[in-house]
Amino acid sequence: MKTYIPGKDAALEDSITHFQQRLANFDLEVNETSWLNPVPNVWSVHIQNKNCPLCFANGKGASKKAALASALGEYFERLSTNYFFSDFYLGQKVANSDFVHYPTEKWFAITDDNRLPEGILSPELLSFYDPDHELSARDLIDLQSSNNARGICALPFIHQSNQKTVYVPVNLIANLYASNGMSAGNSQNEARVQALSEIFERYVKNSIITQAISLPTIPNDVLNRYPNTVKSIASLEQEGFPIFCFDASLGGQFPVICVVLFNPDNGTCYASFGAHPDFGVALERTVTELLQGRSLKDLDVFSPPSFDNDDVADLSNLETHFIDSSGLISWDLFSQQADYAFVDWDFSGSTEQEFHNLMSIMKQQDIEVLIMDYQHLDVYACRILAVGMSEIYPPEDLLIANNNMAIDWRNTILSLPNSELNIDQYLALINQLDNNSFDDSGRIRELLGLATGSDNAWFTLRVGELKAMLALAGQDLEQAKDWIDWTIEMNSSIFSKERNHAYRCLQTLVDFALSRDKQQFSDYQAAFNKMYGETTVTTMWQYVTAEKRFFGLFAVDNNLSEFTAHQQLLSVYTKLKQTMN
Repeated sequence: MKTYIPGKDAALEDSITHFQQRLANFDLEVNETSWLNPVPNVWSVHIQNKNCPLCFANGKGASKKAALASALGEYFERLSTNYFFSDFYLGQKVANSDFVHYPTEKWFAITDDNRLPEGILSPELLSFYDPDHELSARDLIDLQSSNNARGICALPFIHQSNQKTVYVPVNLIANLYASNGMSAGNSQNEARVQALSEIFERYVKNSIITQAISLPTIPNDVLNRYPNTVKSIASLEQEGFPIFCFDASLGGQFPVICVVLFNPDNGTCYASFGAHPDFGVALERTVTELLQGRSLKDLDVFSPPSFDNDDVADLSNLETHFIDSSGLISWDLFSQQADYAFVDWDFSGSTEQEFHNLMSIMKQQDIEVLIMDYQHLDVYACRILAVGMSEIYPPEDLLIANNNMAIDWRNTILSLPNSELNIDQYLALINQLDNNSFDDSGRIRELLGLATGSDNAWFTLRVGELKAMLALAGQDLEQAKDWIDWTIEMNSSIFSKERNHAYRCLQTLVDFALSRDKQQFSDYQAAFNKMYGETTVTTMWQYVTAEKRFFGLFAVDNNLSEFTAHQQLLSVYTKLKQTMN
């Protein structure tokens, strides 16, 4: 007997079989690495590519089959939209291949005046993304190709208001939208409904958090229509976690539910949001989201509610909510004087009707919707941009926090371990890093788009630590000392025991070199050896004297061949690209 659930255009068994067969056909199979079922009717699963752990997805549902179908759907949405590669450089070979992202992509050359080329976006969209005309063409080079010579890569989206094609830069999508508005499903409408639901969920969540909106509780007679979900809630409360269920539709405008879990043991709470045109589906999703990837013992990592609504509304708090929902929420959420009355809303119907119902909400909100559909994996998927609603990060991030800001540094930094620059040149690089205003705590692998793996020094390397290495190479021990002290304070919790030990030794040896004549090293060496070991002392002294440079790093070529994790990622990319030819 097959299992059908609301909101899906195929039985769960058929969805799972179809997804798994497609993955097998493309040699992109996954392992189910973690299952959780902490309370009745709440399941979650973590899956990842058999050969590339960086390609993973999570699923949730009221049954094991529903959770697996959810995870496979998320996996396909990330494959189809190339989301798995959005933070990574794909190498020089890919950057110059026939296409980098999709065969339908369009490249716009960068002219000498560095102005935005004609044909990108539309006048209306440009006024939203670049209201003060500050963006330059180079600001929109995509991280994946990092190809200045080739120009700006843009993808074709369809304006839903006029059905015209508009080309949206890949860089803009990656910087502002992250994973918001992506979905895969059994049909085009099912996928689109899920993507729009996600956009509403996050938009309403942000509105409620930033405006400290007080929500109406869902009456018991309404909750009791959904006995399986009520059973899950009751189980959580029996385990000592009081639950609030709120109508987050803001007066019936949006198909959104909010469920809040309290942890009296440490005074914290966690607000989960879910959305779907069907009230019951939205409620179920909100409760299952509450425990996705979490056992009951993992419910002590959240924050207490706050009366400081400025802190709650802070952009960094909203980013925390987007990442793992562990940010602050306001006590005002729980006020008995709700800002909206409860509405027993219903936007449900066939998936086609639901899509039109959700698009009607967009029209009422005067939001322009852009859609790109994908079928190259024989699974319906889409990415939806709701301009002015679905951005995770503000448009000004294109100027101040662009993911391409360090691409011109990549070859320089990756070649440093084998470099033979003079002292002044190494020190000049520190000044250039300062002039580029890189955050000292920024991870080099993230700035350069590298999948380094976690078993080498590139994984933990930050801008500040790189400055320490450059200062040592340039024999500016005063500056090196400051950055070594900074590195130990910043990285001690993530360095391996061996690297921490080596850095403490390096710190001591630099202090010695600054306070004593280096010729006296042998007078202290026996004590240093007792403290740190002869091998460590001998090695780290070579870094102090610049006989060796760039502790623990190795040179990397422009196709990143030395990083196994990156090559695994590129292998997935290559398989996906073959499906588009």
